[in-house]
Amino acid sequence: MAKYLVIVESPAKVKTIRKFLGSNYAVAASNGHVRDLPKSQLGIDVEGDYEPKYITIRGKGDILANLRREVKKADKIYLATDPDREGEAISWHLTQALKLSGKKVYRITFNEITKNAVKESLKHARQINMDLVNAQQARRMLDRMVGYRISPLLWEKVKRGLSAGRVQSVALRLICDREEEIDAFIPEEYWTLDAYFTIPGEKKPLKAKYYGQGDKKTPLDSKEAVEAVQKDCEGASFHIYDVKKGERIRKAPLPFTTSTLQQEASKVLNFSTQKTMRLAQQLYEGVDTKENGTIGVITYLRTDSTRVSEEAETMAKSYIAAAYGEAYLGEAHEKKGGPKIQDAHEAIRPTDLSLTPAVLKDSLSRDQLRLYQLIWKRFVASRMAAARYETTSVRIDGGGHRFTVAAGKVTFDGFLSVYTPEEEEKTEKNTLAKGIDEHTQLSFASFEAQQHFTQPPAHYTEASLVRTLEELGIGRPSTYAPTITTILARRYVAKENKNLYVTELGEVVNRMMKEAFPTIVDVNFTANMETLLDGVSEGTVDWKTIIQNFYPDLDEAVKKAEKNLAEVKVADEQSDEICELCGRRMVIKYGPHGRFLACPGFPECRNTKPYYEKTGVSCPKCGGDIVLKKTQKGRIYFGCINHPACDFMVWQRPSNQKCPVCGSLMLEKGNQLVCSREGCGYRMEKPAQKQE
Repeated sequence: MAKYLVIVESPAKVKTIRKFLGSNYAVAASNGHVRDLPKSQLGIDVEGDYEPKYITIRGKGDILANLRREVKKADKIYLATDPDREGEAISWHLTQALKLSGKKVYRITFNEITKNAVKESLKHARQINMDLVNAQQARRMLDRMVGYRISPLLWEKVKRGLSAGRVQSVALRLICDREEEIDAFIPEEYWTLDAYFTIPGEKKPLKAKYYGQGDKKTPLDSKEAVEAVQKDCEGASFHIYDVKKGERIRKAPLPFTTSTLQQEASKVLNFSTQKTMRLAQQLYEGVDTKENGTIGVITYLRTDSTRVSEEAETMAKSYIAAAYGEAYLGEAHEKKGGPKIQDAHEAIRPTDLSLTPAVLKDSLSRDQLRLYQLIWKRFVASRMAAARYETTSVRIDGGGHRFTVAAGKVTFDGFLSVYTPEEEEKTEKNTLAKGIDEHTQLSFASFEAQQHFTQPPAHYTEASLVRTLEELGIGRPSTYAPTITTILARRYVAKENKNLYVTELGEVVNRMMKEAFPTIVDVNFTANMETLLDGVSEGTVDWKTIIQNFYPDLDEAVKKAEKNLAEVKVADEQSDEICELCGRRMVIKYGPHGRFLACPGFPECRNTKPYYEKTGVSCPKCGGDIVLKKTQKGRIYFGCINHPACDFMVWQRPSNQKCPVCGSLMLEKGNQLVCSREGCGYRMEKPAQKQE
């Protein structure tokens, strides 16, 4: 009887797929990539035709030997690696490593690991798509060229092993640019004024927000402006000018893509991008269920499409109609495909809606269940009817000023019966008295005025960085998580309370990359490169042409940087600290966690101590030096050198200038100095000699 061999990437899939195919099929795993460029060298023939030099990955010898034994027994070989460019490339590498030329070799893909999907894929077996393979080869070679040519320069400049990456360097730049925006941000004062009115027969007062003078919206930017409004309204009679009713429709959300899943899991479940992808991979590859044995419970997790198959649409309609009623069925909609959308496979969804989170509760770990529940609810909601709201807008006039009240109530919950977006939960719910209209009597009760200051742009989180990378067309679904993981592991960026902060090391690396390799860290250039790679996968762009055009410019930039860096290379910077062990003047060196003081008498004297850069400003609490410090995760701040005896600290660099209004310390923000005392708000231009 004919023997067939199916080769998958992950050993976790072997058990699941073997169960679907029966005794005629052997299933084996490659454990991911089997060939790659060598670690010890560039591995690309830049002098010739830019051909990559692949070698077998260390440790994969036994796996390949086992696969060769299975290949000999098989009449047909099906390569069932993941359904994306990287999976296509792994299949091609397997044909080379296993020497499958002349054998009956077929490529199969399935978007979900279920019996029907796997069996159906065998009916649509095809040849390896070399356009997809070449797109992946080009990406790998571009990343290798950037990493292997630029990283040694960073090491030389900062005196230790660092790395640069084509996508990670752009991600780092985005974070650094945001930090600069935040540091330069000057808060602007504004006020809100709420008026409270009593209505006969109602216990709860009506709260209205200040709008302006008549139809003209008037901002309140000072306490004086607020007091002027209050004075105008003293003794005034208030009446309802008009009441408008309307309807608002909120469409159901789209099903998850890789990017939106990572964002939502971060916001709702507090998962890192890396954790989200690890758990989603487990759900895709297969979990043991009581009723169905081992089965993949979600579709493929690396996708930028919101498209859903016809079978899934039918399944969703049947489930929603049965569980919620015909009224809850909605019209399917999806994100319009743009130039950055590959649309290779469908959105992330459950493989079977009857496998509800409640059904799988005992089959999944706590975190698996939480992620699966998010995916299940989002998909069901995406196929449901829109939610409808009845909106009421009330305008109240008095003393020449207008106050407004807006309220809404759900008249049909639609998709909200399954899935409540985070922003919906945070929305303030106003309720109005029944039957309120122009004839309703109002009695003024009180004012509530509050001072506010405009806020700087928010620090990037993993979720918002992923969203920005996707919007700019930088990287692809499979690259978001490893990119963020890399810049965190390299200590270029620190993560505190979800926020990403650039470290001193990250600032140094970013500054060097912008100076020496502006093209590499240019957002538009990197996004355009992704478009070219898409062109390769579609067969419209030659992959070697991309490499041939990219490398000479990179080579020239590296040679120029080598020359310039050699000219500016300096010896260890001396400090004012004296080594207490041997009396030498200590020098400033770089280590994995930043700068430190070391005795130049090494190895005879091995004395080291923390290095604190003095700001020249005295601590307002104890008079000690304010020095530059870093948190455990590498974020820069300024604190008293006498810590822990003195707990003074600020996030911005302090100035020797004192606030002329309250005498407090002034802090540098961009080209201005701002008072450090909350509520003072005094600011001034930095003295000319201090501007760079």
